[in-house]
Amino acid sequence: MPGPKTTLLIEGTFEELADELAQYIDSLKKSQGDESSAIQAETAELLKENKKDEVLKKLVMGGQVLNQAPEKEFIAAYNLLIHLVRQSPNVPMFLPRICAHLSAPISSSPANGGGLALSVLSTVFNTLPSDHSELRFHVLLAILRVIRATSNFETLRPQLKQLDQWLEEWETEEADDRKLYLAVSDVAAEAGEDEQAYTYLLRALRTFSADQVSSQEARDLSIRALKSALIHPSHFDFQDLTGLDSVQALRNSDPIYFQLLEIFNSELLDDFNDFKDEHDGWIDEVGLDGGALNRKMRLLTLASIAASAAQTRELPYAHIAKSLQIPSEDVEMWVIDVIRAGLVEGKLSQLKQTFLIHRSTYRVFGEKQWREVSSRLDMWRSGLEAVLQVVQQEKARFAQEKEDEQNRIEHKLAQVNRGGARGGNNNRQQKPMIDDEMD
Repeated sequence: MPGPKTTLLIEGTFEELADELAQYIDSLKKSQGDESSAIQAETAELLKENKKDEVLKKLVMGGQVLNQAPEKEFIAAYNLLIHLVRQSPNVPMFLPRICAHLSAPISSSPANGGGLALSVLSTVFNTLPSDHSELRFHVLLAILRVIRATSNFETLRPQLKQLDQWLEEWETEEADDRKLYLAVSDVAAEAGEDEQAYTYLLRALRTFSADQVSSQEARDLSIRALKSALIHPSHFDFQDLTGLDSVQALRNSDPIYFQLLEIFNSELLDDFNDFKDEHDGWIDEVGLDGGALNRKMRLLTLASIAASAAQTRELPYAHIAKSLQIPSEDVEMWVIDVIRAGLVEGKLSQLKQTFLIHRSTYRVFGEKQWREVSSRLDMWRSGLEAVLQVVQQEKARFAQEKEDEQNRIEHKLAQVNRGGARGGNNNRQQKPMIDDEMD
């Protein structure tokens, strides 16, 4: 797989190595019954005239037979061909053909052929100079084709974090970005990595410009993304789709698809049933799994009614059964499923036949939800104002009590001071009388 830049070291002159490879190709062809192969003789004449690119054309065209080389010789033979090609000033003329050869089945090693091809393609990718952006782009596409054929997504996973960096360095156009994202999506889908396949499909959709969102390609990819989201068992948030211009364009080109998207985005089971009645048989016609859609719609409906009961924090079993159109004995199973799906958190009360809601999430957040938030904020504000009023009253009462206490203390001190003053006056008046008596 692509990694740090490497250097391919092979000893020998171009003429010596080209002759050696031509001889090897001839021997492989003859072992397959082609006795007429004479690449070595043809290249020898061209080398005498110093027509190196013509020599390379012969070697590259005949190089397809290298896919029949013994497993132990496969990588060495291709590395020699790559080494020769890299000495030409016209590398872009030859590498695409080599990549095409490596993308084909390796007949000499059906079990390990994919790994052998990836090893060679990785060498090509990592030995190309960084300024060969177009070549590296096409080599990466070849790598993705091989990975897809072998369903070996784990080989690709570590490299995905570098994908955006490579595209930025290569300064690719949006059409090329889209091509690469779709290739990654196809590889992931082939390997059963549905989440990754959907993620890169959305990234491909985001590459369409405003004047392209109504194109046939955008329409086809948008429907593909919509179907992927609908049938994915753990995908419940459709805001990622409704926010795409190409998906919004389905409102005009494919109104039934868009109507279905809106139902799964924000409506309830009753609306879905009305849709099925209105478009009888359409779901099966377009290849959607009706049973899977019914299950997902019930989970989404339960999430919605739980969010609408956020004030009371309780949902009676009877209400759940009616909304989901299920027997009452199945209510607990569906509640457990919606909790497992991460849409709601809560606890079942068999005694009260009630689902106690701890957390719920709105499927969409529009005008209605903003009104609910506004209503709750008003309630909280009223509650906080009442608390504030109580606090202010207590604060005023405390301040008044403190003031009254201070006044009482000051009054007592004043009384004490007045009493002390009267006692002092009496003593001063009696002192001369005592002195007279002493005399």
